[in-house]
Amino acid sequence: MKSRSRFCGLLFFLLLRTPPVSLAAEQLDSPVHETAQEGSTQGAYRNRPPLQPSTLSLLPLTSIRPKGWLERQLRIQADGLSGHLDEVWSDVGPNSAWLGGTGEAWERGPYFLDGLVPLAYLLDDAKLKAKVQKWVDWTLTHQGADGSIGPVANQDWWPRMVMLKALTQYQEATGDPRVIPLMQRYFAFQFRELPRRALQDWGKYRWQDELVSILWLYNRTGDASLLNLVRLLHDQGYNWKQQFDHFEYTKKTDRTILDGRGSGLPDRAMQTHGVNNAMALKMSPVWFLVSGLAADRDAIYQQIKMLDEYHGIPNGMFSADEHIAGTDPSQGIELCAVVESMFSYERIEAEVGDSLFADRLEKIAFNALPGTFRDDMWSHQYDQQPNQIACTRRPRQWSTNGQDANLYGLTPEFGCCTANMHQGWPKLVSSLWMGTGDGGLAAVAYAPSEVEAMVRESVKVHIAEETEYPFRETVRLTVNPATAVSFSLKLRIPGWAKEATVAIDGAPAKSAQSGTYLVITREWRRGDRVEIKFPMQPRISRWERNSVAIERGPLVFSLKMGENWTRLEGDALAPDWEVRPTTPWNYGLVVDPARPATLIKVVEAPIGQYPFSENTAPVELVMKARRVPEWQMVDGSAGPLPESPVKSLSPEEEVTLVPYGAAKLRITAFPEIVQESSSAVRP
Repeated sequence: MKSRSRFCGLLFFLLLRTPPVSLAAEQLDSPVHETAQEGSTQGAYRNRPPLQPSTLSLLPLTSIRPKGWLERQLRIQADGLSGHLDEVWSDVGPNSAWLGGTGEAWERGPYFLDGLVPLAYLLDDAKLKAKVQKWVDWTLTHQGADGSIGPVANQDWWPRMVMLKALTQYQEATGDPRVIPLMQRYFAFQFRELPRRALQDWGKYRWQDELVSILWLYNRTGDASLLNLVRLLHDQGYNWKQQFDHFEYTKKTDRTILDGRGSGLPDRAMQTHGVNNAMALKMSPVWFLVSGLAADRDAIYQQIKMLDEYHGIPNGMFSADEHIAGTDPSQGIELCAVVESMFSYERIEAEVGDSLFADRLEKIAFNALPGTFRDDMWSHQYDQQPNQIACTRRPRQWSTNGQDANLYGLTPEFGCCTANMHQGWPKLVSSLWMGTGDGGLAAVAYAPSEVEAMVRESVKVHIAEETEYPFRETVRLTVNPATAVSFSLKLRIPGWAKEATVAIDGAPAKSAQSGTYLVITREWRRGDRVEIKFPMQPRISRWERNSVAIERGPLVFSLKMGENWTRLEGDALAPDWEVRPTTPWNYGLVVDPARPATLIKVVEAPIGQYPFSENTAPVELVMKARRVPEWQMVDGSAGPLPESPVKSLSPEEEVTLVPYGAAKLRITAFPEIVQESSSAVRP
């Protein structure tokens, strides 16, 4: 399916076509330091003064490797679109301007590389690494004499911000000595150029993504002039903190948000754009490293509060289809916004160190991310819906998107998600473990993996994490230091894990409080074992019109529905698909709000070839439900939810719920059925 021309036309208007100024390239004064700073964790550079210290430190790419079901998930991705996109989609094919051709010259090549780099090196896949090398080498060998990078046909600052993220990951994985000097020359060029060619459009609203790369370089070179560039970007970029301090976008937007556009999207459309908001989550916590103001660090709480209150949906995201769209679970969220929210929460957790951000990261990663792909990851949606009863080509209640938005395909709606979707799983792997400020290690998110890092400045430690989390309750760690060493091991205890237990070599550790990190400081010896158990009792959360969603651990559950897939046109390897239901969807759930687990049967099964597949779901929930006849389809989607509690005269049935990420058609927010013995009947 071709991308919608109406949006692509806007993007080309946004490109700044002024040729680069012919200036002599300037080397920055500070030398390049290729070795880790004192006290760092295997190259996980701590912030240099005058930057504020981060609570946690991200480890270099490949310090953490996926295992078990997570490794299989990355292999599925590599065998799907991510590993073959350049073979089936011309926008990132051999004629890309980012490979020296005459094709697409904006964000799609850098987006693709930003996910392909970590995927290739985490899997140690020679074929994928060879693909990476072509993209990287062109940028590294075609820097302008003035320090500029990228295709001369397009001088927009924004796609270069994405390419810088890809280059930093590549440098961590390979140590390629060309990357840091190129970044030095580019940032010197940009500092000279920005006063006369300021940030605008996408770069103005996404400047914080470049801030991450500049601070990465500063921590490796110590060059103070980079902080001048940071301040210049801040002055020219959009102030997201101010937007959420005085949040006015409390209703669903519609096509009028686009009114007044000329050569690009108007400011109100940029401020309500879903992906812009996902990227913006990281702005204030990362800017705090420069400003030192507690108000900047803490602004993220207000930002999340506003998005949750006015646009929150049960899969951990806010709605935005293409622009923010309220709390109705039939509204959608764009795949780009999902992976960018994950990247933002990974950065936020590192800077702030509050476990609730890692809780949110897991909720998005284990629900919204797999929920928008076919099992084999050969096709994806542009918009997913928590209440998604049909994926068909027709107009829906989207804020501004078109009729193809929730199809599964190669490029449904717009091609940005096709280019950008690849970073989700690999960057999650790279954020499972982080370094601590005292030279230890922190388990930030849980999944089967192994980490190898330096602790206490000089001792290498390998930790193997054996688990089937998030489908199971138990996580087992085996700690293997090169020599006995004392260091702190921080274990995140999720906010939902009210009775978590931790044992070391079979002996109970001190009490584990939910919503915090449990810190264990001791001398660790080879073979020490840590066992963590997170009781996963089903629980209820409340959403639009007092509806209920069922959660267990970090997983959200959805109604298991019969699905009929119809192939449409498209590439033979990556066709477009419509999906229609073959079973009823308009159920309300019979629940006991005080003791939800008493009415829910948990059925576990082995994790299959595809971890998130409705056909082989690793865990199912069996519940009682009744049909709600007045709840009907409206404009191709589940209509507005009846206000709960609801009385239904339909016969009671037994229904099965599966993990949200496994259900491609789904109901996630249900009406609550009044039990016959209850007097709380809605009039």
